[in-house]
Amino acid sequence: MLANVLRPGAIGTLTLPHRVIMGAMHLNLEVTGDRGAALAAFYAERARAGAALIVTGGIAVSPAGAGGPGYAVLGDSTDEAALSAAVRAVHGHGALIALQLFHAGRYALPGRSDGPPLAPSPVHSRFSRSTPRELTGDEIDATVRDFASGARTARELGFDAVEVMGSEGYLVNQFTAPLTNRRDDGWGGDSERRRRFPVAVTRAVRAAVGPGFPVLFRMSGADLVEGGTPAEDLDPLAVALAGAGADALAVGVGWHESPVPTVQAQVAPGAWAGAAVNVKRALREAGRGALPVIASHRFNRLAQAEKVLAGGEVDFVAMARPFLADPEIVAKSASGRAEAVNLCVACNQACVDRSFGTQRVSCLVNPRAGHEREFPTGPAAGTGRTGKRPARYAVLGAGIAGLEAARALAALGGHVEVYEATAEPGGQFRMAAQAPGKADFAATIRHHVRELRERGAVLHLGHRVVPADIPALSGLDGVVLATGVLPARPVLRGAALPHVLGYHEAFADPWALGPRVAVLGGGGIAVDLAHLLVTGRDPRPAPVSAPAPERQARPRRAAAREVTLLRRGRRIGEGIGPSTRWVVMGELRAAGVRMLTGVTYREITPGGVVLADSGGERLVPADHVVLAVGQRPVADLLGPLRAAGVPCAVAGGAAGTQGLDAVRATAEGLRAAHRLARATAG
Repeated sequence: MLANVLRPGAIGTLTLPHRVIMGAMHLNLEVTGDRGAALAAFYAERARAGAALIVTGGIAVSPAGAGGPGYAVLGDSTDEAALSAAVRAVHGHGALIALQLFHAGRYALPGRSDGPPLAPSPVHSRFSRSTPRELTGDEIDATVRDFASGARTARELGFDAVEVMGSEGYLVNQFTAPLTNRRDDGWGGDSERRRRFPVAVTRAVRAAVGPGFPVLFRMSGADLVEGGTPAEDLDPLAVALAGAGADALAVGVGWHESPVPTVQAQVAPGAWAGAAVNVKRALREAGRGALPVIASHRFNRLAQAEKVLAGGEVDFVAMARPFLADPEIVAKSASGRAEAVNLCVACNQACVDRSFGTQRVSCLVNPRAGHEREFPTGPAAGTGRTGKRPARYAVLGAGIAGLEAARALAALGGHVEVYEATAEPGGQFRMAAQAPGKADFAATIRHHVRELRERGAVLHLGHRVVPADIPALSGLDGVVLATGVLPARPVLRGAALPHVLGYHEAFADPWALGPRVAVLGGGGIAVDLAHLLVTGRDPRPAPVSAPAPERQARPRRAAAREVTLLRRGRRIGEGIGPSTRWVVMGELRAAGVRMLTGVTYREITPGGVVLADSGGERLVPADHVVLAVGQRPVADLLGPLRAAGVPCAVAGGAAGTQGLDAVRATAEGLRAAHRLARATAG
């Protein structure tokens, strides 16, 4: 039941049909040069599916405030035209949209401004790798006016509300933190003067838009950096913002320089809701308890939002990345189909990590996100070559690339049959699902299989397609080859010894490994395996056919293990996204995993691995040695398929291992499906 989630609520003059807000995400769609078409399509799909109030990604109030080259700037006519198109698209589906007023401060990256970043004080930023210039008093006054002007423009463009970005370590938040505000004038020196800037911005924005236009303020509930906004300053700040004219307070946590994870998969869902609860308590104690407070961070199911809202300690929950993963998260959940939601797995690879660059933001589990115009939905595949039947396709391989290709083809109106050599779908994605914090990867597999079955696709599990089967495929309208990869086996003395396993064998039964394990390789697969081996749970996902209660990871006692990662290169975890790698590496170090880099493998012996490094030659003792030193594509069917004249597209590991990860695999699966469907349609 979602009684509290689905209860109407109000923010200022806005009445919302439910309590879930689509939170702000910078998309790198804001300045694509298409007059806002891609941005409008992205927001329209989510508005159509139940996102009642959408908050845009940060829109800079001045060129100096832009976070980088992909940020739209208010005052730029081209950018404003794109924003206006987004407003029309959202309103066309009966939803509401708020513009987030943004200034990056010392986090600004080059691209929209020629000058250095601007900040309260000239304190170096590890995030932007630069030292900002200190704002003068006149420049601070001008920046306050920029926020006000931006709010006025937002109203003129048709937006329904504005949100001031005062969290996550951006400019407004920088003023409240002693770390970044070392001034001793009217804008700093004590807590009252440090909060003067956010209060002045809120008052100016309120005056600019008038009393009836909703103003939200996103404040930090915990900076999580040494020298951040003191905890005792947060309550007075919240009360002051309410007094300055804010209609709601959204509560974020953490800075980009924080050593505490906030949005990674390793963070428990809703773990930071307490920050919003504290803000609500402070407002109540000050007699302003009617002001709505919005919780955020790491919610990926509406049931989690229901639990937080049920206590009445917050009023709304903001979700951002879950709307990337599934635009229909609200509609599906509200109709009792929560299991049909394509869950955000908090991998951050195609969203958070890309947002700091120029690449278009998308989603690992939903590669259509950000590409809605390029990959339209509906029966685009048309009929097959006979002209009288649905187009017929085969997908060879049910790893994540194959599953994505199959569900895209089925969504386009094709009849799809999937052939998987093993007994379970998911491929290496199933392995990843075993690592701590990645249990929701298994939910992605279940979601895709469920959708395929609902669309009438057929899954042939335990069926390896061989060259002799190709004549039976020749009458199809297309085949997607997504047969994946196999572990590479190095030419190394002792590699054939019985205690030497490929990584796929180790993941198949990790609890069979001895107390000392050496892993050759230090990429993402090796890291996931090491992470798994030092935990005390057996998180292997149950078969997709198992009933829900049996899918839960069961506690399992594990002997203490000594795990050593060995890598020829200099960096463990190469290829893991920057917003996640530091968290995982910290957990490995805390668990005592040894990480040796710059080594040369000499041989494997019954007692372990003999290696050489700067310290000379030595033995790393091991009861089992796991090989995770690379992969090779499985694409032996490609030649025979083409020779037989079968229309064919390749996706995932079968297309090559260079730069291979799940983001590339799902994107290639989607592209392969649409390429075949367009060819079928003529």
